[in-house]
Amino acid sequence: MKDRSRWKIIIDLLEVIRGEGKINKTRIMQKAYLDCSSFGRYFDFLLEEGFLSECNPEEEYYTISKNGEELLHRLKDIKEKLG
Repeated sequence: MKDRSRWKIIIDLLEVIRGEGKINKTRIMQKAYLDCSSFGRYFDFLLEEGFLSECNPEEEYYTISKNGEELLHRLKDIKEKLG
């Protein structure tokens, strides 16, 4: 998973979260094959911009939001068109 673009990392994160339904940070990081610092940067961006939703603040589980679904759809569409 070396040399992924920023967009590919975001797509991977959103797909992992969507695929699990609800998932904690550690599991997202593992399944998306990211180190801690890279994960934090991308995860915080997605959460702050409303692309992710926190299910239960006490347990720290997250899901993809409606905006996140839309972003994922658009990024995959662009990726497909660019080849």
